[in-house]
Amino acid sequence: MPEPASAVRPRATTILRKLRHQYPNAVTALRHENPFQLVIATILSAQCTDERVNQVTPVLFARYPGPRELSGADPAVVEGRVRPTGFFRMKTRSIIGCSRALVERHAGIVPEFMDELVRLPGVGRKTANVVLGQAFGITSGVVVDTHVHRLSRRMGFSGSKTAEGAEDDLKAIFPKKDWIAVGSLLILHGRNVCSARRPRCSECVVEKLCPSAGMLA
Repeated sequence: MPEPASAVRPRATTILRKLRHQYPNAVTALRHENPFQLVIATILSAQCTDERVNQVTPVLFARYPGPRELSGADPAVVEGRVRPTGFFRMKTRSIIGCSRALVERHAGIVPEFMDELVRLPGVGRKTANVVLGQAFGITSGVVVDTHVHRLSRRMGFSGSKTAEGAEDDLKAIFPKKDWIAVGSLLILHGRNVCSARRPRCSECVVEKLCPSAGMLA
């Protein structure tokens, strides 16, 4: 049974401080030049590495620089461009549908509100949190991807089996001003040290603060 947020908070604060020191430039690894590009890149990043997405998007955006261009694209051509990211047919439908919705509902401009973002095809709460936090600097919640979900359980921040539940637990522990950083830092730490199969606890800067340290190797 996870500890209440009030009990976890002092340890969580120290963990966050140490991770900030370890990763002083914690921002999304998805390369983008504007909010639209970040929306599309984040949709493509589902079950795919950011590195792979970054190999695909320059060519994609060179041909379709904005939502108006992508909304009218030939799906077969787009599928060929995004195939390396996996689930390319579904992702093609999502990014073309998202672009079309941006043009039809928002004059081609990415909205800055959670309720409007999650109504776009292919955009869930995680993607919306990424866009709001990284493109607009708006604190709407904590980005919970597979890394954040895994680390929140390992570090004793959450016992939830769902991303939504883990986000609620993290929001209860950390102050709102830190929500964007929490997601970015846990993603980087999960990617670099606390991996799913072989966590390198002996190299972890928060090993002494983690209840799972040494139990997962």
